[in-house]
Order: sequence, then structure tokens, then C-alpha cells
Amino acid sequence: MPELPEVETIARGVHARLGGDRILEAWFGSHREPLKTPATRQARGLEGRTVRAVRRSGKHIVFDLSSPAGGGVLEERSGKAAAQWIVHLGMTGRLLVTTPDAPVAPHTHARLTLASGRELRFVDPRRFGRLEFRDLARGEGFSGPGAEPLIIEKGDFAKLFRGRRVAIKAALLNQALLSGVGNIYADESLFRAGIRPRKAAGRLTAAELERLRLALREVLLHAIRLGGSSVSDYVDADGVRGFFQLEHCVYQRGGEPCRTCGTLIRRVVVGGRSTHYCPHCQK
Repeated sequence: MPELPEVETIARGVHARLGGDRILEAWFGSHREPLKTPATRQARGLEGRTVRAVRRSGKHIVFDLSSPAGGGVLEERSGKAAAQWIVHLGMTGRLLVTTPDAPVAPHTHARLTLASGRELRFVDPRRFGRLEFRDLARGEGFSGPGAEPLIIEKGDFAKLFRGRRVAIKAALLNQALLSGVGNIYADESLFRAGIRPRKAAGRLTAAELERLRLALREVLLHAIRLGGSSVSDYVDADGVRGFFQLEHCVYQRGGEPCRTCGTLIRRVVVGGRSTHYCPHCQK
């Protein structure tokens, strides 16, 4: 499943290409699984709106949209969106910016035709992704369930794990605590912080938690700079793979030597998730 750096990369790419563009027509496939909002309502809600911004919230991509007429004076002055289109990529979802005459990939579930002549497509072979439309005049906008790991401060980060008996690896994957952190970046951040994944979250010292907060932020930002990790089906909005997988220190490197000390990386299961760590570098 794409994690924070991959989702951020896609959101930035789509925004750079479609920001300010207007949706002329929206088509949705017949499969119900990806649709949190019925296809007819999504199409009706999207058509005629301008894409004001495309951004990430947790593991979701949020399209901030104007009113169908392009936005009135009050809307323009406030900078607020009138509606949102929310995309969750699931396990294998992709958002691709292309031209209308490009071959349509199998498992394409949505196509947005834009005034610029481009087309945005949502492709998802396993159909675990989700598409949702929200009219903000009728309800609240979308926000991730947990804290944003790129901006959370020292004290707030420590509070998330206080008194928790669960393993720190499992706590990092809890989206109600931190939005966007997944298996790859939990493993890599714990390695950089020198913390074993099975250690109880509530037993970490203040110094360990601060090391982890800084390591998590450093890993995520570096992965974003490299376009994310392509370990499965992930590609960005142009169909290009990321490069951070070339710098993984522990993730999916079980049985290989640690790049820091040479000790063999171990693979264990924590909270039902495959987990990798160095028994020498992580205490």
C-alpha cells in the first residue's frame, strides 16, 4: 500500500499538472467497491468544478474544488474549497495524468476529462482503493484520523505513546495516532532511531521518543525527495517509479548484512506485520 511519501509524491505531481484546470466530464466504472459515493452523484458533483489544489492528508489525496460555476467573490477571497474529491489508493491504486487518446489500462475505474485536454485516470486492479465526493455546503471537509508526522512537535509526539503497552512498531502503524506511516517507514525510522520494533511504546524514554520523531521526519522527507519507494505497483502521476527503495536499510532485507555494522538483518512479525531490524544497531 502506498504510504505517506508515495501519496505525497502523487498529490504534488497531480497538483502541478492539474491545478487550476476545470473538470468537463467524469466517468466511473461499474464496480461498486471503489465508490464511497455513488457514481452518478460523484459525476454530477465533479463536473464543472475547477481543481483549486491537490494535497495529501494522511494516506488520502484530497482535491479541493471550486463551486460548479467557478466560485463566487466570497469563495475566491476566502480561499476555501466548495467541495472535495477524496482518493484513497488502497493496495494497488494509481492516479495517472494522461491524454484522452492514450490506451486505457485494465481496471480503470474513473476518468476525468479536463478543459486543458488532459485526462486523469484512477486505476486499481485489486479494487481496495476508495473514491468519495463531498459537498462542503452539506458537511465537513476531510482530515486524516491521526497527527501529521511531518509537523508534530516533541511534546505531542511523546503523548501519543505514553502508557501504551503495545509494541512501538504496532503503535507507529496505528493511523489514529499518526496518519500516513506504514510498514516501510516504520521499519526504517526505528532503525535510524536505534530502537527495537518489539519494545513497548510506553517504555520508551523521552530521549528515545525524540530520536524516533526526528528519524521519522527525516526518513519521510528523504523518501519524498526520492519520489517514494517502488517495492510493488507504485508509480507517480506520470507513471514513473520511485527510488527510495534503493536506500532501504532494513525493510525487506532479512538475512542480508546491516549496512552499518554487518550484522544480519532479522525478520520478525509484530502486530501481524512483517518487520525487519538490526539486532546490533537497535536496542
